[in-house]
Amino acid sequence: MLPPARADVARHLRRYRAWQRLLLAHPADRSVRLHFEDTAHTLCALMGECKAREAADAAEQYLRPRAPRAPCRPHAPRTPRTPSAPSEPGGGRTDDVTFGDALRSP
Repeated sequence: MLPPARADVARHLRRYRAWQRLLLAHPADRSVRLHFEDTAHTLCALMGECKAREAADAAEQYLRPRAPRAPCRPHAPRTPRTPSAPSEPGGGRTDDVTFGDALRSP
C-alpha cells in the first residue's frame, strides 16, 4: 500500500483540528458535530486507523521531520564470475546454449 501524500495528511489533520476546536467550543451544535465526525472519518481512512485520536496521532507522527539519511556509499566493483564445469553429463549451466544447439540431435 502506498503511503498518503504528506500534503494531503497535513491538510486533513488541519481540518480535523479546526473542527475539533469548534466542537469543544460548541458541543451542542449538531452541524459542527457532523462536520467533525466527517473529518475524523476521512483522517481515519487516510491513516488506516479505526479511532480518530489514533489517526490524528499517526498523522502527526507521519508529518514529523525525519532525520536526514546517510549518503549512499558506492559499491565495490564486482569481479567477473567464471563459468563452472558441469559436475555430471548433461548437467551444469545451460545459459550458453543457443537455439540452434538445442535443435541438433546428440
